[in-house]
Amino acid sequence: MSFILSLDQGTSSSRAIVFDEAGTVVVSAQREFKQYFPQSGWVEHDAEEIWETQLGVAVEALESAGLAASSIAAIGITNQRETTVVWDRFSGKPIAPAIVWQDRRTAGFCDELRERGLEPVIQEKTGLVVDSYFSGTKLRWLLEHVPGARKRAERGELAFGTIDSWLVWNLTGGKCHVTDPSNASRTQLYNLKEETWDVELLRIFDIPAEILPEIRPSSGFFRDTNIDNFSAPIPIMGIGGDQQAALFGQCCFDPGMIKCTYGTGCFILLNTGRKIAISDNNLLTTAAWDLGDGLNYAQEGSVFMGGAVVQWLRDGLGIIENSEDVETLATSVKDSGGIFLVPAFTGLGAPYWDPYARGAMVGMTRDTNKAHIARAALEGIAFQVAEVVSAMKADSNIELKELRVDGGASKNDLLMQIQADLLGIPVARAKTTEATALGVAYLAGLGAQIWRSTNEIAPQWEREKTFEPTISQDEREELMANWARAVERSRGWAKSQ
Repeated sequence: MSFILSLDQGTSSSRAIVFDEAGTVVVSAQREFKQYFPQSGWVEHDAEEIWETQLGVAVEALESAGLAASSIAAIGITNQRETTVVWDRFSGKPIAPAIVWQDRRTAGFCDELRERGLEPVIQEKTGLVVDSYFSGTKLRWLLEHVPGARKRAERGELAFGTIDSWLVWNLTGGKCHVTDPSNASRTQLYNLKEETWDVELLRIFDIPAEILPEIRPSSGFFRDTNIDNFSAPIPIMGIGGDQQAALFGQCCFDPGMIKCTYGTGCFILLNTGRKIAISDNNLLTTAAWDLGDGLNYAQEGSVFMGGAVVQWLRDGLGIIENSEDVETLATSVKDSGGIFLVPAFTGLGAPYWDPYARGAMVGMTRDTNKAHIARAALEGIAFQVAEVVSAMKADSNIELKELRVDGGASKNDLLMQIQADLLGIPVARAKTTEATALGVAYLAGLGAQIWRSTNEIAPQWEREKTFEPTISQDEREELMANWARAVERSRGWAKSQ
């Protein structure tokens, strides 16, 4: 029996999961880490805490499974993607807190890029809209605002990376500075057609090439680990940004297959195969993976606030004690009582890309209670996903057969039923909701030749439950129209203050 260790570094926690060659979870470990909000619209992480928690759960998982490091055939790494770390190549210490993908501090610079007429060339090269979501503007901000950083970067003293690069650097004792195309394509510095860092984009964002990691295929040998915490070196064999890894873990290997991961945010990806499909509806084109034979592409819609809305109900409003309580509370009422909650707490992602939008709740009356708010929160998640899927259908002209779902919030039956109702197509929940970690386990396993092709992996996907639509098309259209009215009331709010 072969085992794979998946390191799943997310926005709010670090996890480690051991999988066997049947794609079954053997054991998992998880630790949350602190979120920092130093100013309005700013979100930061302590990169060293990320490394410590990720290493801690990796060691814990191996101990819990009773496995020595020598029993692990490969490590796969999946990660929150656009979060930006810059560190000293000699000390290995970050020069500043990591800027999280949710952070909006560079929205003004993005406005400047648009005003200079640069959005078309950026979108053509990268497949991405100009937005502070991506790493390029975050990296530029760090080079501009940390004293001496730009000069040090030009001298080759600093290293930039998304979280995958940061973890590999630490796992290999500072011997390996790499990333893969799925993560590189989220920086806004990567040319999708040329499959490399783009010289013109580096000039536009004012980024010295010396700071960038080497780009390698998503599946294959990167380097052996070189740390004392493991009893033997373990080969790192797979890297994938979390959402592309989830697409792979959902076995969406064929063009036209679509998945949504319900994590801190919600991320909908449509496999477009070898085709670069630039969107007419403000969706993203992204590198999905490279198995060593060239890029596979995907179209993506990003919803910034998914499961984080439930965290807000718990930590911000205090109307539930545990995240799992939201389903019981929301089910206690037959509907949301006419409330629409637009969770634009950090702006709106696809298809609006409005960093100045802010959260709004409309339609309240004296009858409104916390159960209505809880239900409206779940509906707000589902409405956002439905808008993205609708845009994908318009772009692709593909009649989608079903939406495959995973992630923590996909375990919420009420949310999944609402989602099916708003989409008008079945929602299929996989037997394992750990698609992100499983996907990078598959990437690492292919690199280690546990599986020889995706044809051997595809039969492992199993359906746990399917949610069928229960409302009429007229009802669906009326709900979506009212949602659109609510969204308009949230847009541009911060800019007008």
